[in-house]
Amino acid sequence: MGTVGQNYKNSAFLVAIRGGLVLLAAAALVSGCARPDGTEARRPLEAPPAPAADRQADRIRVQAARLRAEQARIAAARRWGLKKVPLEAPPAPAEKPRITTRDGFEVDGHEEKELPPVFTTIPTRHKVVFLTIDDGAEKDPAFLRMMSELKVPYTAFLSDYLIKNDYGYFRKMQRAGIGLNNHTLHHPYLPALSYSRQKREICGMQDVIEKQYGTRPALFRPPYGNYNEDTLRAAKSCGVRYAPIWNEEVYVDHWEYREDDQRIHPGDIVLSHFRGREDWKGTMPDMVRRFLDKVTAEGYAVARIEDYL
Repeated sequence: MGTVGQNYKNSAFLVAIRGGLVLLAAAALVSGCARPDGTEARRPLEAPPAPAADRQADRIRVQAARLRAEQARIAAARRWGLKKVPLEAPPAPAEKPRITTRDGFEVDGHEEKELPPVFTTIPTRHKVVFLTIDDGAEKDPAFLRMMSELKVPYTAFLSDYLIKNDYGYFRKMQRAGIGLNNHTLHHPYLPALSYSRQKREICGMQDVIEKQYGTRPALFRPPYGNYNEDTLRAAKSCGVRYAPIWNEEVYVDHWEYREDDQRIHPGDIVLSHFRGREDWKGTMPDMVRRFLDKVTAEGYAVARIEDYL
């Protein structure tokens, strides 16, 4: 918002003085309209509005750019063997939803100690889901190309012992706008460890991500989805604000569900892993095809989880 009086240059000024306001219109007219030699100064002219033809041309350029982008997505969907073009997610919400721990997933004193919430779904009325991919074992260049060409967002949760042989692969991912988050240094079963050892695993991975990628993550996913109070206290001490887990998991050849209805729901977090033929009956692009074909057929778009937090 502009400073009071800034749009009144070369016209009347309102001058606040102790005891009241004095309007110095006459003085302003003299000082604003006359030069020292007594000749009248010309007021600057306002720029004329853009002609209607120019505004129409701008609208046409915007529409043409959108059409080119949509044509590129159609071509990418065909090239990567998708049944349909992935749906485009709605804009990120201006007002972020309130994130709370899922019922039954609390630890003692969870809310009182303001520990990071553990959740499997983000509250939203939109038909969106969130793809999250764990660990970092497989580093498939085709996966990076596929996700970039399709413009599909996802979030990575990384473990150092699996990514340290190629930090650069995930740097390319980060340059494409993908969030890189914490999945511990060595992927241990955390509840079996002391508080101090859990803190080393979590804070140590924060340090690695900060050193390699320039940021300390706000998101942490405990390995196997297992945690206790010490886990969340340690995570909080390391700067973690959220502990998302998942509601479904997608593989190259099937889905697994947390809910009894065996369905996906608005705001669900979907888990997968960086895996290839050594572990799966297929590749990461095969997993993405299975994921996108299902969510698109059911009317869901893929959104970026960080946009909702």
